[in-house]
Amino acid sequence: MPRSLFALVLALFCFVGNAAAAEPILIGGIFAESGPTAEIGTATRLVAEMKLKEINDAGGILGRPLKLVALDTQSTPEVALRMARQLVESDKVLALIGPTSTGEGMAVKKYTEEQKVPVIMTVGGDAIVAGGKYGPFAWTFKVPQRTNTAVDKIYAHLKAKGATKVALLTAKDPFGQDGLDALKALAAKHGITLVAEETMDSKGADFSAEAFKVAMAKPQAVIVWTIGPAAAIAAKNFADLPGDKPLVVQSHGIAGPNFLKLAGAGAEGVLMPATKLMTAATLTAADPQKPVIDAFVKAYDAAGLQAKFPMNTHSGYAADALTLLAEGLKKAGKADPAALRDALEQLKGVVAISGVYNVTPEDHNGLDTGSLVMVQVKDGKFVEAK
Repeated sequence: MPRSLFALVLALFCFVGNAAAAEPILIGGIFAESGPTAEIGTATRLVAEMKLKEINDAGGILGRPLKLVALDTQSTPEVALRMARQLVESDKVLALIGPTSTGEGMAVKKYTEEQKVPVIMTVGGDAIVAGGKYGPFAWTFKVPQRTNTAVDKIYAHLKAKGATKVALLTAKDPFGQDGLDALKALAAKHGITLVAEETMDSKGADFSAEAFKVAMAKPQAVIVWTIGPAAAIAAKNFADLPGDKPLVVQSHGIAGPNFLKLAGAGAEGVLMPATKLMTAATLTAADPQKPVIDAFVKAYDAAGLQAKFPMNTHSGYAADALTLLAEGLKKAGKADPAALRDALEQLKGVVAISGVYNVTPEDHNGLDTGSLVMVQVKDGKFVEAK
């Protein structure tokens, strides 16, 4: 072969190789950007885009950029499933991150498990990775702390403070039912006596009757397990009760400015577990999460997100999902769904915003109680509870 022709063939080969190497790895994002949970879902999508840019600016993964194809679930399980199908079947994404709520997650999970598509969910409920009656979770992973982890954190704190008589007010939706199951199952382990149980419609506008019934049992604390505006409404309802009032404790999905705004004076004294984002300013240099959290807070503000969506306990979830995805791809060594799934299941010591992840085949979350802090509202601000 003439030298000039050989050089041309070699150049074409290198061009084709480089083009293939630069082909984006497609990641699907399903976020509630409209409907009741739009504030959380929209912020989650923006954080995902921010993290994606950071990864790509650093050279991407496996020599290829990541590309996010994001769709709106409208805060509806049926739409979430439809969007997941579109991303998998039409857009041919490698994996999914999201959705926003537990109900959406459960709707998507059965499909993605059948299709063998890795999903790193950003939902608070535990059912997606609980197994048993909730079905297999071989391809499903979860960034926020598991429900059992949050309940263990709450009960340990209450027991240490001598509050062992507890009442429950839980939502009737999947997140609330998940919480109720864990709260009942783990009470005896911590020496907690449940003195009353009531349920609530998370779309309701007033829970005064439920609060009154719970208070009649004279609990030292009442745990409210819901997300969104219902948590603030319940806090106000308990604050408005006459006489002695129980300590109000919320779930791990509540800490943020929106709760303070909606609950107003009713937020004062309310206790809840949260990610370390809520106490970022007081983290010590010995905490391995400090540099990661400090960098995220700085980037979040620089991107203008703090002004639009003031930081809350959810804010880092999408960034953590992409961190796990990136680490999984590096470990897998190729953009293959099965290899990625296997790699995700073996991740150890991944320091992220919500905690240090140690994933196992049995635990597709990998966070312990040390990843959470108990915070309390004092003078209209979140402070670490003592």
